[in-house]
Amino acid sequence: MHISFDSSFWEDLLWFVVVMAVAGLIIWLLLFVNKKVFSLLSIKQRGIHLVFFERMNKVIIIVAILILAFSALDSGASVWKSMLGGTAIVSAVVAFAAQDVIRDILGGLMISLQKPFEIGDRIELSDGTVGIVEDITNRHVVLIGLDTLRIIVPNSKINSMMMINYSFHRDMRSVSFRFPIGYNSDIALAKKLIAQAIEDSPYTIPGKKNANGDPIYGDVYFISIADSALMMAVTVYYPKTIPTERVKDDVHTRVFASLQQHSIEIPYNYISVVNMPSEPGAEPVERT
Repeated sequence: MHISFDSSFWEDLLWFVVVMAVAGLIIWLLLFVNKKVFSLLSIKQRGIHLVFFERMNKVIIIVAILILAFSALDSGASVWKSMLGGTAIVSAVVAFAAQDVIRDILGGLMISLQKPFEIGDRIELSDGTVGIVEDITNRHVVLIGLDTLRIIVPNSKINSMMMINYSFHRDMRSVSFRFPIGYNSDIALAKKLIAQAIEDSPYTIPGKKNANGDPIYGDVYFISIADSALMMAVTVYYPKTIPTERVKDDVHTRVFASLQQHSIEIPYNYISVVNMPSEPGAEPVERT
């Protein structure tokens, strides 16, 4: 079977190659400019809206240039009649498949405009997911978990969930601690030791200001009387770049060591087991 192509086919094919090559060059130049512009804007502040719109602009540039490129092609040419004959069916299938993509893009747009969190914020979602915001794309938000763990959450999902932001509109994060001490402990001494341990940590920073406007660490409070302990509570502040787990580890280690060194009792639950005597008249044996 012999297949022949007339001169119009080769002319259409050559025109297609030229148009697509020019479109590719224009896309490359615009993406380069887009990256440079947003890099300059990010010098002052790398806001989540800038990250999202940089990614969004990439998509808009590519789609817009491709539309213009195809518009420049002769739609009546024989090569396009065969290639685009089923455009209506293909468009319907693509539109149906793109519903989730559109929802995620709109969700990302709402996040970038409302700014419920920024890059570097530690957030907790209503489903229990906790992490530090690392990045946002057209379709999802990337959270940093423990170690090298990365949590990918679709924009549409995170936009509709209730969340806790531990550093909303602040350059620092905070975490609350509770320390139990024994009923007979010196409360004033315990407060002093806990406060000193927090100040000695290399990961904590002053998060409040006194009446004179000087930065200070959080106060230690005698918050409640529990069943078997007196509860001391304090809020610790630390930079957004420090993992919360590292702060908790260091503060707990320092406070525990300091309380033990100064003989401050740290209560703990224990179980008392009583062995009933097998013989009449024998005394029960208690074991702890």
